Amino acid sequence: NLGRGKFGKHHSGFRRDDMMRILHFSDLHIGVENYGRIDLETGLSTRLGDFLDSLDQVVEFALNESVDLVLLAGDAYKGRDPTQTHQREFAKRLNRLSQAGISTFLLVGNHDLPAASSRATAVDIFPTLEVANVYVGNSLQTYQVPTPSGPLQILAVPWPRRSAILSREDSRGMSIEEVRETLEQRLTDGIEHEANALDPDVPAILTGHVTVNGATVGTERSMMLGQDHVLLVSALDRPQVEYVALGHIHKHQVLRPDPPMVVYSGSLQRVDFSEEGDEKGFCVVDLDPAAPQGRRMTNFEFHKLAARSFVTVDVSVEPQDVDPTATVVRAIARKDIADAVVRVRIALAAESDAHLRETEIRAALEPAHFIASITREIAGERRTRISPSEGEDLQPMQALGLYLDSRKIEGERRDKIMRKAEELIELDAAEPESPSGG
Repeated sequence: NLGRGKFGKHHSGFRRDDMMRILHFSDLHIGVENYGRIDLETGLSTRLGDFLDSLDQVVEFALNESVDLVLLAGDAYKGRDPTQTHQREFAKRLNRLSQAGISTFLLVGNHDLPAASSRATAVDIFPTLEVANVYVGNSLQTYQVPTPSGPLQILAVPWPRRSAILSREDSRGMSIEEVRETLEQRLTDGIEHEANALDPDVPAILTGHVTVNGATVGTERSMMLGQDHVLLVSALDRPQVEYVALGHIHKHQVLRPDPPMVVYSGSLQRVDFSEEGDEKGFCVVDLDPAAPQGRRMTNFEFHKLAARSFVTVDVSVEPQDVDPTATVVRAIARKDIADAVVRVRIALAAESDAHLRETEIRAALEPAHFIASITREIAGERRTRISPSEGEDLQPMQALGLYLDSRKIEGERRDKIMRKAEELIELDAAEPESPSGG
């Protein structure tokens, strides 16, 4: 499923020996286990299996297609404290790349950052253990990374620790919006400074875990923690770099098609229903180290992956319908729900609700991997049924999002409530631990 790139044809496994090949992916989020069940063979969540399977495909491509550098543009894990199992499974796959001599660069994303600035990030263990060929970008600076095809400069823009950019004195008396604007300006200035210092004789790329103005984001923002700083495309498309590899937004999109291309690879798997229609995969870029600065990119491709499907079944039952259950079952049959995460949304009159037989609806959904919810929207009320296993795995922001959905709270009011909740969660996370530990 290699997509034809603007700069050339399919590789089909062939690459000129003098080219440098980079694989760019992002937002792996190992640990997202909602909409899953326990795999009886492994004892682990089937959703963990989905995410690891996608990572395995990335690794296999890198091993088989002469990739020089694998770049993860942030958010290796779902949260800042991955379990030992999640760390083990991620490390297994990085080790395969390391043993093959392929360099891996891990940019720190917002989900990788600890609550306290003095603590290590979720991926700092790799340089601590001096794992060969694995590099971590945890500060805004340029990293010199060796690859089998020669050196590469990586201008890294990780998710910022505010305390490292703005001191308490800097932000004293500022509103939240003023703090954000100051942070954005300092990030922009830092990027410009690093770009101007790049060696023109060595290929360079920029990677950032950021929100870029104009990018398309999902309507359900449950995976985004804290308040986003937003950078302009012009802050990133520096003429000194050949390619801009972005993470944080899960939808694959090319923000700037001309060199240097500015690209969100998107996530490898769908996280929620806002990503239902998105293609999932990773990007492959070829650079010619011998070409002049700014003209080294020779090929770009988006490689699609077969991610777990999310399917919404919308049914509108007419008041005169004598068998609303049959109508819903027919609507389900028209959808490809095999091995998919499915939600059913039924709009019907109050008098029809009493004739709806949910047991038969659930039987029609048997081929699905997971039934996320069956929602009945009745005149004057709305009832959403969420499975117990999904409810257990909901994060606070996800639960709040579902509540706001059920109350049909949208637009500016919804954003204001979500921002306030984020502030409260951040304040709680910043509280010092008790002396007794935990």
